[in-house]
Amino acid sequence: MLLVLAVALGVYVAAQPFLVERRRPVIGDADRLSAQGEFVALSQGITHFRWVGSARGPVAVVVHGIATPMIAMEGVADGLGRLGYRVLMYDLYGRGLSDAPAGKQDRAFFVRQLADLCADQSITEEITIAGFSMGGGIATAFASEYPHSVKQVILVASTGIATNESRFSRFCRRVPWLGDWVHAAFGHERMRKAIPARGKTREIEPVLSAQRNELKRRGYLPAQLSSRRGMLNENQEEDHRRLYRQGIAVAAIWGREDPVISIRAVGLLGLWNRDARQEVVEGADHAMPYTHKAELFEALRATLRD
Repeated sequence: MLLVLAVALGVYVAAQPFLVERRRPVIGDADRLSAQGEFVALSQGITHFRWVGSARGPVAVVVHGIATPMIAMEGVADGLGRLGYRVLMYDLYGRGLSDAPAGKQDRAFFVRQLADLCADQSITEEITIAGFSMGGGIATAFASEYPHSVKQVILVASTGIATNESRFSRFCRRVPWLGDWVHAAFGHERMRKAIPARGKTREIEPVLSAQRNELKRRGYLPAQLSSRRGMLNENQEEDHRRLYRQGIAVAAIWGREDPVISIRAVGLLGLWNRDARQEVVEGADHAMPYTHKAELFEALRATLRD
């Protein structure tokens, strides 16, 4: 009898984190009805997107990072708009108001979402693609696989070059089954504590609010682990060398105090692509796109001056 109770208790404890995830609400029509932008059903699910900036300028596509939806990139999008671009922003699958389909979130998964969206929006001209953090990795992968569709790449604290990983994330990424359980059991609270209770300025409060809202939705937590095992598990040296050979312009902007992306990335990217233009924003950490908008705009303007 005691053995049966012990087994039952063990099964309950093992299943509990996944049951909690199943009880989280999915994105509903009410959430999407009140949102800015539009929604389109693509081959892997519904994608939330929005056009901003110039009505007639060249097209730029902005790709956000692993943890925060496209609102985190409004500073980048507004800056590109001020420079004359017509800017397409969108939520990656598993983030914001886009669907959270199950499965491995590797480069093929994210490149397909972007390719689907560009096709749906009838984008046929060469684009400028700007990516932050994991979005920089996606931008690099997309340009590498569709070189004739991309004019230039803008990387903001991009992954794929020199990323620092916590021991918790490394364990969950590397260890099947047990890593899934640990991530499901403790990942939510770790992410919640990582979001500041209050921003240093009122300007970043909408971003922090969006991060908190994501944590409440089903599919967000599994998407984090899936991306770490997929897209974030890539070293993109060969992609960057390919962009150099293809003659695709690359501009990179880094935060001097970024604990996530090592400043070593500056030297490594310079080795892989000697034509890459690079700028370092002093005093900026990994939240640079929404905490240092003015400085980031000046760095954008400097890297795109030609």
